[in-house]
Amino acid sequence: MKLKLALVALGLFSAMGMAQKRAWTLEECVLYAEENNLSIAQFELDYETALIANSDAIGALLPSFNTSINSSGNTGLALDPTTNTLVTSTIFSASGNVGSGITLFDGLRNIHRINRAKLSSLASEYRLENLKDDIRLAVANSYLQVLSGKESTKVAQAQLEVSMKDLERTRALSASGVVPQGDVLEIEATVAAQEQQLVIAQNNVIIARIALAQLLQITDYVNFDIAEQEFLLPNNSVLDQTPKDIFEKALTFRNDIKLSRTNVDIANKDLQISKGARYPTLNGFFNYNTRYSDQNINPFTGDLVAFKDQLWINDGISYGVSVNIPVFNGFSVKNNIKRSKINLMRTELQFAQDKLTLESNINQAYADVNGTLKSFEAAQKTLEARKLAFQYTKARFDVGLLDAFNFSQAQSRVDNAQASLISAKYNYIFRLKVLEFYFGIPLAIN
Repeated sequence: MKLKLALVALGLFSAMGMAQKRAWTLEECVLYAEENNLSIAQFELDYETALIANSDAIGALLPSFNTSINSSGNTGLALDPTTNTLVTSTIFSASGNVGSGITLFDGLRNIHRINRAKLSSLASEYRLENLKDDIRLAVANSYLQVLSGKESTKVAQAQLEVSMKDLERTRALSASGVVPQGDVLEIEATVAAQEQQLVIAQNNVIIARIALAQLLQITDYVNFDIAEQEFLLPNNSVLDQTPKDIFEKALTFRNDIKLSRTNVDIANKDLQISKGARYPTLNGFFNYNTRYSDQNINPFTGDLVAFKDQLWINDGISYGVSVNIPVFNGFSVKNNIKRSKINLMRTELQFAQDKLTLESNINQAYADVNGTLKSFEAAQKTLEARKLAFQYTKARFDVGLLDAFNFSQAQSRVDNAQASLISAKYNYIFRLKVLEFYFGIPLAIN
């Protein structure tokens, strides 16, 4: 009975697993990676922090408003806060204050801080999008590895099936004495080698699938798989563009270039903030205060003045402006300006370097596409030639004019040519996708 229950439970879990299994397209993988990648989540928090800094900079321009209430009791000699006279008694007093202050002028540093905060939030956004770009390419490469492995598996399976038929035919011929037993052994060795290649290909698919799942932060490796698609070669119209054209367009939308340019703007704002410290700072303030004491006696009636009456009798206001003029601060202002200038020059050099790196990468990607295209075309020609040669070899083998060893060697050459073609095909597809990505074409598998 327990065995039956266990079998039923196993069947249910297997059915649930099959129900959960679905095939992922490249677009779905990229979108899922963007939404679930841990590095992206961390960069999104950095972006939220930058937005808070922007709010801080805006808040620094607004007036401050604070209030305070104090109460105290004293026994013995104490100062009556309402009369400013010393009394020897137990006294209870209270005071309240409302104050406001505002920076009227600080060398425009607050304005520059607001602009800097806006640029910092923009830089965080570009940094986040640049990370997404890198992850998109990584997902596309990993996805194509799975596609390549699946196609290699199909080819290995088809080749094995053909060899199995050849083995059956050779065994029949050997049994009738037409071919020697050695030919059977040679074909059996070929079949065994192809079975090994099939197992390796299947294992490579599993490894590639796990690598893609890990990139997507998915741990259900058993049920994760990609969609079965037509593996057509993409349109290579991007090769109609010159590397210079691709570079000029990439400068307008690449997030790494936008980030580098924004860092220059941030450094420029830092320089303006440093220079602002040379100017006087003008602050305005306004305060209202009042007080109460249980020693405040009405001289006409001899009674304690009421609490609410004391609040307006003892109140007062103060207001004014203060000016802080920097004269000498141990070269701190001067040195901060120098440091800001150096940092600005450093970011400008980095921006120039980033553009050079982008141009170099695009030229390299362009050369890679052309090189892998030629390699793919050569692999196609090689496979066609190997297939024709194999047909000729097979025809000779079928009539007994060729031994099994040479027949197996011809088959092996076809297998190797087929594997080289698949590798060249997906290498070309990925290189082309990289070049298209530089040109602003979204990732997709045709």
